[in-house]
Amino acid sequence: MTYHQFVQAVEERVRGCVKGNHAVRVHTAQKNNGVWRKGITIEEKGINVSPTIYLEEYYQQFRRGISLESITADILKLYGELRFQTPWRGERLRIYQDVRDKIVYRLISRKRNQELLKEIPYVPYLDLAIVFAVILEIDPHGIATMLIRKEQLREWGIEKEEVYRQACENTWKILPVDFQTMRALIEELTMVLWRENELKLCVLTNQIKKYGAAAVLYEGQLEAVGQLLGENYYVLPSSVHEMLILPESCAPEVEQMNQMIAEINEAVVDPEEVLGDHVYYYDREKKEICWESAQ
Repeated sequence: MTYHQFVQAVEERVRGCVKGNHAVRVHTAQKNNGVWRKGITIEEKGINVSPTIYLEEYYQQFRRGISLESITADILKLYGELRFQTPWRGERLRIYQDVRDKIVYRLISRKRNQELLKEIPYVPYLDLAIVFAVILEIDPHGIATMLIRKEQLREWGIEKEEVYRQACENTWKILPVDFQTMRALIEELTMVLWRENELKLCVLTNQIKKYGAAAVLYEGQLEAVGQLLGENYYVLPSSVHEMLILPESCAPEVEQMNQMIAEINEAVVDPEEVLGDHVYYYDREKKEICWESAQ
C-alpha cells in the first residue's frame, strides 16, 4: 500500500468511527525547514480550532506490520487526549486583545525557511530567524500553537514590532528557562544515575522542552550562563528545542564541533527540527554572541 493509499484508508476508517457532529478531513501543511506533512483533523461542530494528527509515523508503523484497525484506534485515542480543554473559537483568534498575552517567539533556520519567511513576520537573529506563535494550549501531552502569519497582523491592525515586543514580554514567563548539565538531563529522561564525572556539556531549553532554543533570547540569559560558567562558551544549535552550552576551556576545535552538529542533524534530528549547522560563541566581556568569531 502506498502512502497516499494509506492516508485515504485511515481517513475512511476514522470517518466511520466518529459521531455525526464531527467532520474528518486530511490536509497537507508546510512545516519548519520546508517539510510538508499530511495530517488528519477531526473537526467538532462549533469549534474552529482542532488538533491535527500527522500520519507519517503511523505509516511507518503500518509498514512494520501494525494493522489499520490498531492505527485507527490509536489516532482516535490520541484525538481524545489532545482535544483542547478550553476550545478556541475562530472569533477569539481574530481579536488581538484576546491573544496578545499568549504570543511567544521561537527560533528557526533562515536558510532552510526562505519560502516560509515570505509569508510570516520575523526578526533576524544572527543567521537565524525569530518567528512568532500564539499558544493555544499547554498540557501534559505537549503544546498546541498557531504560527502567526502576515495576514494575522493585517487582521489585528498591528505591526511586526508590536508582536515582537509582546513576545519578549510573554515568552520567558509562559515558557520558563531550564538550564542543566547534560548528565542531569539524561538522568531525568532515563531515570539512570551516571557514575562518571560531571559532564561539562549543558543544555539550555525551556521547562516543557519544546522550541526551547529560543531561551537564548531571554533577557540576560546568556550573560547569566557566562557568570555561572565563569568563562566564555560555545553555543551548539542541537535543534529548535534546545541549545547545548560548552565552556571554551573544554571545547574541541571549532571544525570538530561543526562536524558533530552536521552528523547529529543528519542521523538524529528530525528534518523539521534542525536549527543550524555551526557553533556560536559567547564573549562574556563583550556580552555578545556571534558566529563569525567561532569560525
